[in-house]
Amino acid sequence: MAGTYSQIYIHIVFAVQGRQNLIQKEWKDDLHKYIAGIIKGKDQKPIIVNGLPDHIHAFVGLKPAMRISDLARDIKNNSSKFINEHHLVKGKFCWQEGYGAFSYGQSQIETVYNYIMNQEKHHKKKSFKDEYLILLQKFNINYDERYLFDWIE
Repeated sequence: MAGTYSQIYIHIVFAVQGRQNLIQKEWKDDLHKYIAGIIKGKDQKPIIVNGLPDHIHAFVGLKPAMRISDLARDIKNNSSKFINEHHLVKGKFCWQEGYGAFSYGQSQIETVYNYIMNQEKHHKKKSFKDEYLILLQKFNINYDERYLFDWIE
């Protein structure tokens, strides 16, 4: 019997509701590990998870049986539940609706990994809004500004 073989790499980006700086240094590594665990628990390969106080980047080796929308939904639902159950923020924590998903090839893994690993350094030069718009343009994704994340200028 023939097997199914695939190699799909997806970079998922999502933001805290209202783009508030709620992800604190004291627990961000725990959150990143938790998100990696969610990905692994869905039988997908977490390559790297990192971000800033207002957004997250997750780079995933995706099997074709998993829909990106399902994985993004599960990551956001379970990680917000983790944050709320551990009372890591005052009030109720939520992610904004939506996400960005960008595909890469095998030869780009190291570049994307380093890009995500160096988010703090990267954002000293570029805002999250600029970063996200550049990704949308780079991948020729048509978008309506009304339906992008809520930006804090």
